[in-house]
Formats: sequence, structure tokens, C-alpha cells
Amino acid sequence: MKPNDLPGFDTAALRAKDAAHHLHPFTDTQSLNASGARVIVRGEGVRIWDSDGNEIIDGMSGLWCVNLGYSRQDLIDAATRQMQTLPFYNAFFKTTTAPATELAALLPQIAPPGFQHVFFTNSGSEGNDTVIRLVRRYWDLMGQPQRKTIISRHNAYHGSTLGGASLGGMGGMHEQGDLPIPGIVHIDQPYQLQNGLPGESEHDFGLRAARWLEDKIVELGADKVAAFIGEPVQGAGGVIIPPASYWPEIQRICDKYGILLVSDEVICGFGRLGTWFGCQHPHIGSRPDLITFAKGVTSGYLPLGGVLVGDRIAKVLIEQGGDFNHGFTYSGHPTCCAVAIANVQAMRAEGVVERVAADTAPYLAAQFATLADHPLVGDVQSLGMVAGLVLYKDKATRTLFPAELGVGYRCRDNCFKNGVVMRAVEERMIIAPPLVMSHDDIDEMIRRIRRSLDDTLAGLRADGLL
Repeated sequence: MKPNDLPGFDTAALRAKDAAHHLHPFTDTQSLNASGARVIVRGEGVRIWDSDGNEIIDGMSGLWCVNLGYSRQDLIDAATRQMQTLPFYNAFFKTTTAPATELAALLPQIAPPGFQHVFFTNSGSEGNDTVIRLVRRYWDLMGQPQRKTIISRHNAYHGSTLGGASLGGMGGMHEQGDLPIPGIVHIDQPYQLQNGLPGESEHDFGLRAARWLEDKIVELGADKVAAFIGEPVQGAGGVIIPPASYWPEIQRICDKYGILLVSDEVICGFGRLGTWFGCQHPHIGSRPDLITFAKGVTSGYLPLGGVLVGDRIAKVLIEQGGDFNHGFTYSGHPTCCAVAIANVQAMRAEGVVERVAADTAPYLAAQFATLADHPLVGDVQSLGMVAGLVLYKDKATRTLFPAELGVGYRCRDNCFKNGVVMRAVEERMIIAPPLVMSHDDIDEMIRRIRRSLDDTLAGLRADGLL
């Protein structure tokens, strides 16, 4: 049965209801309503289907999260069993549930050394709000309440709540919310195309970019700085992969000034880079005090997030802290935790992370790199199961298209037409496919991306833009 053959399924009616009632995230609602939303009705493996019966390779794992692919019966069964037994109870009132406790004990087995405690949230945004609370509570208990300021990076994404969006460095988000909130400042991102110097090596750029953190600490006063937060690889910012020299220097600076290091692993965690957490990857090699997670912890099947709390902080909170006045109704939701346990167990049993590191990611890197011969494409990069490329008007001179042309969005739309999800971030086109992709899946995805690049090039030429 094709998706659009489902009994009673009416795409036009659904689109009309969507336009009448549904406000989509990060969307120009007027523009969307004029065109009508794409209705996704089914997913299996690394593919999704829309209501018109189109089969699409999901090159973005939903939203960086469907690591094990769609329609995994073991994850469905885990949710069903828990729903039948205890669909929900909270973690307040000196209570717990078996799934929350078991997951809290399981996560330290895959986390870097020094993480034995976890605080559960519903999302990465809430996880990063929790980070703000944890960081400031820690320094209060340490007798240094003046250490309030958290340093982040421009073009970083750390969520969409007031706290998460403040930690993030997205100008458009700040403009609409009078953000950031006080006590959060930003430094430039390690993106060499934007911030590099002529003739500067990647290694030297990485060191220079990291030292912007030290400059900011000195400017603010080290006794005022609480923490630095960063994604190992900036995801929503365009898959910005820092030079290998960057994170070790960031770690040195944090150690020198005694500030906390927060690794936002909402995207990079749970195997995305070929290690359980991105900070463990040899290209990164940081030693964070806090790790934010979400997305891949359940492969996106149910919403769950949290913060892994390093021993340095947990010891102080437990021994000196009394009540930590923070939490959520659904912190440690038992059904979500049951799915997360099944997800982690499946990844371990099937060797998913090891296979990504040894086979899938190297194959993806090799095939994705072949796109560099396309007239529009330059700066092809990948790390683990994330990859990005830059669309150039002139590759030889590294001239970009004017932003107002929206060339990336043209390419994104062509990708959907050709049956592949690829995301546009200004001049960058990015992917983060499911970790369980086969070589054949990757080959077909690359073919569809190339076809979409060809269509974009033809369209630009037809419109007199090249």
C-alpha cells in the first residue's frame, strides 16, 4: 500500500488544517501557507515517504536525531511495554521509576571518565537552560558567586528557550527576543572561510580562534567567568568543523583560568562522530565538566534530553548544595527513558558506533568528497556522520553568491524534488544521515545530491545569475 492510498487520507484537507492552525518552528508562516506544507506519512530505515508517495532519503536523520533509522520494532516495543506498565510518573516527592534509574546508571558506562550523574530534561534546549543553573549554582557553593558569565560563540546553536537562545549566537534569534540575557557573551566561531587570514594554515587558525576565548576571559576578568560552552562540531551553524588544534587549546585555556567547560553534545553525542560523545573523538579531545545531550539518546523516537554532570560539580552539589531548585514535570519520563535504554542497548549490541568509526563514516567521507569536482562546490568537509560543502559563484576566487539570492535554499528545494533531504545554512549545504546507512544508501544519496547540484546550476544559468 502506498502512503497516499491510506484509507481516509486527504492531503489537501491536512494542508488546509495545517495552514489554519499550526505555527511551525523557524518558519515564515505566511509563505508556508501559500505553498502548503509537505506531509510526511511514513518512515522506514533511512527513508521517509510523503503523502504524494515520494520516497526520500533522509540525509538529516529527521533533525540530527534518528540515528538508528525509522520503524525499529525494538524501540517501539520498549515504549509499548512501558506504556502498558507505567506510562508516566514524576521524579519529585522523593520518588523514582525503574527506567529513569536504569538509564541514569547506563549512561556513565558510555560517557567519558568522570561522569557518574545525570539530570534529565525533555530536550537539548532545556538541557542548556539546566547548564546555566548548574554552572551558577556550582560557583555559588564554591564561594565565588561573582562567577556568573558564560562565554559562547557567534553562530552557535544551543536551543530555542530564553536561556538556550542566549547561549546560542544566532543574530536572528537575538533580535526577536531582546537577547542574550545578562551574563552571556560571545566570541567568534572557528570558521576559517569567514575568519581566517590570507595564507594562514588551518593549524594556526585553530590556535588563533581558540585564543579569542582567552582574550575574552582577560577582558571580563577571570574571576567573573563561570564557563565556556561549545558544540564539538557546530551543527545548525552549518557543520563548522574546527581545526584539530582548536579544542586542545580551548581545554588549555579553561584549565589555566579554572573555568568550567561545557560540551553541547545534542547533535554530536550518541555515535554521530564515531565515538559515543563528540568530545571523545581524536579530532576534538576535550575534557568537559558538563555534557548536554538529547536527540540521539532515543534516536528521536520520544523526546528526552539531559545533562551529564562531571564529578567535580556533582560532588559539590551533593555534599554542599541542599535543594537544587530546578526541574521539569517530565524529567526522567519513564517511557522516554525506556526507549533510550533500548536505543543504547541496540547500539552497543550491533556495534553501531564502532562501525561508524571504522566503516560508514570513512565511506561517507570518500563519497561526499567526490562532489568537490562540481562547478558550484568547494570546501567539502566531513567528520563522522556529518558533512558540509560550500556553494560558490566562482570557486577559483572563492566568491560566494549574494545572500539575497538564497542559492542554498534553491539547492535544498531541488534536493527534495530529487528525493533527498539536505539542509541549507546560508552558503553551506549540510547532511547528517542516520548512522545505520549502508554503502548502497550512501551511493544513492550522493547521486541524488549531485543531481540536485546540477539542477541548481542549470537554474542559476537560466536565470542569468551565472
